[in-house]
Amino acid sequence: MRDKENLLQKNIQRTKKENNLNFKTLIIAYAALLIILALALPKVYFSNEIYYTSKSIAELKSKLNVLKEENKLLKRDLEYIRYKNQIIDNMSD
Repeated sequence: MRDKENLLQKNIQRTKKENNLNFKTLIIAYAALLIILALALPKVYFSNEIYYTSKSIAELKSKLNVLKEENKLLKRDLEYIRYKNQIIDNMSD
């Protein structure tokens, strides 16, 4: 009977034993985390750079379109002034 109790106590102690992380497992986990960060951070950085660069390009394109339209208007005004000037010159002759 005593042997059974001893065996039962040993079994209970063995099953109660906590399984904590050992140093090797902790180092492996940190190494995996560093590898994941080393791969993910450049991707995030370049994605942000591409986003802001494309945003700047879009802004510059819209400004270019506005300037082209303004240039068309100025050319039309200049043509009108030249035409008006020719008519006035012809009338004065």
